[in-house]
Amino acid sequence: MDYETLSNCFVGVFKHYKTEETHIFSICKLQNDYEKFIKFLKQNIDNKEWHISYNGLAFDAQVTHSLLKDNKNGEHEKMDGETIAEEIYGYAQDAIKRSNNREFQKFPEWEMKIGQIDVFKLNHWDNMAKRSSLKWIEYTMDWDNILDMPIDHETSIDTQKQLDLIISYCINDVDATKEIYNRSKDLISLRKTLSDQYKINLFSASEPRISKELFSYYLSKELNMDKRDLKKMRTFRKVIKLDRIILPYVEFQTQTFNNLLERFKTVELDPNNIKGAFKHSIIYNGVKTHFGLGGAHGCTTPGVYKSDNENIIMSSDVTSFYPMLAIKNGWSPAHLPSREFCELYQWFFDERKKIPKSNPMNYVYKIILNSTYGLSNDKNSFLYDPEFTMRITINGQLTLMMLYEMIMEAIPEAIPLLQNTDGIETIIPKSAKEEYFKVCARWQALTDFNLEHDQYEKIILADVNNYIAINTDGKAKCKGRFEFENLALHKNKSKLVIPKAIYQYFVNDILPEDYLETNKNILDYCIGSKTNSGWQVVADSLEEGVFKQENLQKINRYYISDNGVKLVKRNKNDGREIQLEAGKWIQTIFNKIKEESVWEEYDINTKYYMQAIEKEINNILGTFNNQLKLFK
Repeated sequence: MDYETLSNCFVGVFKHYKTEETHIFSICKLQNDYEKFIKFLKQNIDNKEWHISYNGLAFDAQVTHSLLKDNKNGEHEKMDGETIAEEIYGYAQDAIKRSNNREFQKFPEWEMKIGQIDVFKLNHWDNMAKRSSLKWIEYTMDWDNILDMPIDHETSIDTQKQLDLIISYCINDVDATKEIYNRSKDLISLRKTLSDQYKINLFSASEPRISKELFSYYLSKELNMDKRDLKKMRTFRKVIKLDRIILPYVEFQTQTFNNLLERFKTVELDPNNIKGAFKHSIIYNGVKTHFGLGGAHGCTTPGVYKSDNENIIMSSDVTSFYPMLAIKNGWSPAHLPSREFCELYQWFFDERKKIPKSNPMNYVYKIILNSTYGLSNDKNSFLYDPEFTMRITINGQLTLMMLYEMIMEAIPEAIPLLQNTDGIETIIPKSAKEEYFKVCARWQALTDFNLEHDQYEKIILADVNNYIAINTDGKAKCKGRFEFENLALHKNKSKLVIPKAIYQYFVNDILPEDYLETNKNILDYCIGSKTNSGWQVVADSLEEGVFKQENLQKINRYYISDNGVKLVKRNKNDGREIQLEAGKWIQTIFNKIKEESVWEEYDINTKYYMQAIEKEINNILGTFNNQLKLFK
């Protein structure tokens, strides 16, 4: 379902989640479906039917329950359609204002008479790192029509043509919401199971909220404490001194790492201003490794690294590293008893191991294990204690660096490739494999952690966050900008043809120009652009000698073409302009997909995509002259 609320017009569209049964309600001067709409909502209540929405808890459901409340009071009985629409517009503006001010909404979920499934909330797209509008998700789903409604919400609706346009737009968004629902069925089924089992409404719960609710459920029982009292608990700190929280067994063999340890020990943190408060880097064995408060990451020079008859690439990751740091060392947020906390944390870990990955509860326990650490740095969580967070991240970096150093010092021929958060990748002589495992065993005995090992045939490395790794079974792991399959919907899927071509080149020896000849999926060439409210996207064009400008919407889909327009972002305050694609490149706007009968009619500028592919490949191979001969 979805609502459109304009200053004197309301439209509501509902479509059955299994069928094409559709209900459309309009309330305005042209049509007044108020009584029919209220009857429909009451039927929803009587039949225990649910509303599935995008951001409905903070908007659509607020409008719904404001209407139901005022209908009960008889406030709309003698009003005409336009006056009722104006009232509804007031409900909508109140909900928007509360959201913008981060205030509680008028109707909390537990008070709502109609059950809600909010696909925006359950996918955690309200999180700042993942924040996505419905239009952006429509783009990432390759939705046919991602056009904004062309009528401003303050516009007075006076014609049937205007009303039909609003209805059409609303139907498009309902169809998109239904598609998101269909793609989220497993997530919703899991939340239904959990809601039934624990008697907690988790239908619209994000993964961190599931973790918070279930951890508090079990911990309150373990502590014989009312869950409401537990949820009020926090530990606030004035200062965090890192020398007091570093594990006593952390020590190094080389001066480089001992200097790093001493640098960490000098740090005193303001818990309210942690982000970016510490940065440091070292060079060891020719590789630069960067350290912060969140983790360490290091990477050798870009290149293609292969196992051969003499050398192999080893990958070693710490099993459930962050949870195990707490469990093995008896750490908990200071306001919670460490024994009960760690025993429960260990229980989740052990239970997950017993359950096959195909069982949804395996995923639930994974959520709890992974989210608990993050919740310790969330002031809205009963797990909040920023020192607990720092204990995990600082000691995680240092203990992993101990393993890194131990391997390098024990195997002088070893070549470090990657060090990142919970694991390392290293080239070692094949003859040193037994020694490698001995070093890992010593580290495991010292730390009480467990390592999981893999062996790679090849790593195509751009940097620490962007690489393709192929293991001995031929399975490829693509990271960062080389990902192109099963991307999370909130991620930017622009120019997928580029990582696909790079993969084909390095893995299957297919030249990029040959791959581009075979890829006829126009959406792989498309680019998504987000623009915040302080900027206006403008399409500049020259038609028959006349310069034209067209204001565009905040989210746009386009591709690079031989003919078209020039897309420019213009700052609304100071007039600054930024080209969406700098230089000579021209764009075709593709907010509504148009299927051409002949591929050439798309007018794609393949030089743009080839240039980007060549640049990436040459960056990896470390040459800007000789490598170009590989391309026809």
